[in-house]
Amino acid sequence: MASRAVITARQERLGVELRKLRERAGLTGRDGARELGIAESRLSSTEAGRVGVSAERVRHLASQYACEDAALVDVLAAMATERVRGWWEEYREWVPSGYLDVAELEHHALGLWTFQSMHIPALLQTEEQVRAIFASTVPTLSEEELEVRVRFRLRRQELSAPYVAVIHEAALRIRAADNKVARSQLLHILEQSELPRVTVRIVPFDVDGFAGVGDPLVYASGPVPQLDTVLMDTPHGGHLLDAEAQLNRYREVRRKVEEAALGVVESRNFVHRLVQSM
Repeated sequence: MASRAVITARQERLGVELRKLRERAGLTGRDGARELGIAESRLSSTEAGRVGVSAERVRHLASQYACEDAALVDVLAAMATERVRGWWEEYREWVPSGYLDVAELEHHALGLWTFQSMHIPALLQTEEQVRAIFASTVPTLSEEELEVRVRFRLRRQELSAPYVAVIHEAALRIRAADNKVARSQLLHILEQSELPRVTVRIVPFDVDGFAGVGDPLVYASGPVPQLDTVLMDTPHGGHLLDAEAQLNRYREVRRKVEEAALGVVESRNFVHRLVQSM
């Protein structure tokens, strides 16, 4: 099978999970290839996501690695059979590949949780807010690039998975544009918080015992816990984290953030008061 010209984050993740199964079995790449009766280079390419793998081969690999987690194997086999191109592929020549990875992650997640300390969560931003954010990008985007970025972000918001957004008060008060846009944004958050699938909670400035979180983060829940993913949005770009130790760390971060946040009703009242003060 020919190597892929483009490897998506999801294809790469499938390969990573197959490598994890091999390593848990205590096999090196050479040992694994020998057990499977294939060239070591072929196994390496499979684990890197450079070549596709069938559901049957995934199950064979899991069997050879003595993996008894049937739920995980079923999910990996299903990932191997995915052939439909996601809507985000339409933007491959227009937006950085990292943006596509995020859209793909959000699309497949069974649930999304985010904490934002300086920005309104992307999936809750109004069109005016999105436009103001991208208009301030350095270097400056062309008008065409700006429109593409706006359309892409708004398209990302067309999700049905449960979404929990924990927002620090600072993010609510920072104005990407003017007072009108800021007020409209807060009203939009209130409207979205009324949706059954959306939960909004606020961390106010005056909460005690909250040391904060350095970078914005998104926790995407997979069909099994091993396939959860953390997206860290840093000044140097987004990073997808999937190692067990990393997932456990951010599960604890999530717990601490939620402990500091106001309840749902209190949070809605808090945003209402901000709107009234504008």
